[in-house]
Amino acid sequence: FSQYPHLLPLMRNPSADISGPSPLFEDTSTGSPPGGHRGQDKGPVNYPGQSLLSDPMSNLAMAYGSSLATQGKEMMDKNLDRFIPISKLKYYFAVDTLYVGKKLGLLVFPYMHQNWEVSYQQDTPVAPRFDINAPDLYIPVMGFITYVLVAGLALGTQNRFTPEILGMQASSALVWLIIEVLATLLSLYLVTVNTDLTTIDLVAFSGYKYVGMIMGVLSGLLFGRTGYYLSLLWCCLSIFVFMIRTLRLKILSEAAAEGVLVRGAKNQLRMYLTMAIAAAQPVFMYWLTFHLVR
Repeated sequence: FSQYPHLLPLMRNPSADISGPSPLFEDTSTGSPPGGHRGQDKGPVNYPGQSLLSDPMSNLAMAYGSSLATQGKEMMDKNLDRFIPISKLKYYFAVDTLYVGKKLGLLVFPYMHQNWEVSYQQDTPVAPRFDINAPDLYIPVMGFITYVLVAGLALGTQNRFTPEILGMQASSALVWLIIEVLATLLSLYLVTVNTDLTTIDLVAFSGYKYVGMIMGVLSGLLFGRTGYYLSLLWCCLSIFVFMIRTLRLKILSEAAAEGVLVRGAKNQLRMYLTMAIAAAQPVFMYWLTFHLVR
């Protein structure tokens, strides 16, 4: 064995492991425990959050926190509804495709419409999708957005488009709308008109003019300034008639709404106020669109 010195340890200790060096990592793929402890039970496994969840104080704290969150949400909804009547806003967006089509036709051609009274059901006005005379906010909101986009298109065709100018255009239209609504509210207060018109109603009626403004600008892009003036003139007359026939049922007395001759100083003021609100619509329509067509 002098020629094979590495076999001497094996000869001296035959029970030595001849399988080679021990592996760096034990094979756990079979699920058996390492080295000689296969039959032992490790007992239940404790997870880090188990003691926290089983603690009664922790459960009480979680329940208290959930209660505080619920109370905070209810308080926020209550205070928010005082300033922004979300429940009422849902009424003004209760529209469908048929209503929108009929309303747009009424705004463009209101001359043949006969019945302008809003329908009621148990002292509550029906949703706009069931009554074409009911005010809505869907058309004014979509009209405002479309007007801003059409204004950007008109400015782009004239190589005058910039994000700053488009932002000023949108801000200007919004500011004039707010001024118009505030002026109308102040006028109604000074004339002491007892009406069921709300601020949201005034926003809706004032926002209907965006439909005529869009048609005027699009006609100007297609047919030049002549098409713009003809289209805008038609839309101005239509919105004037629409506002007169709609607001006279809200502002004028019941006798005037039924066609009886209006008498008295207060009714005269109401009539002038109705005509002033209607006449302001064409002024704003021209002021916000004339610079978009060249």
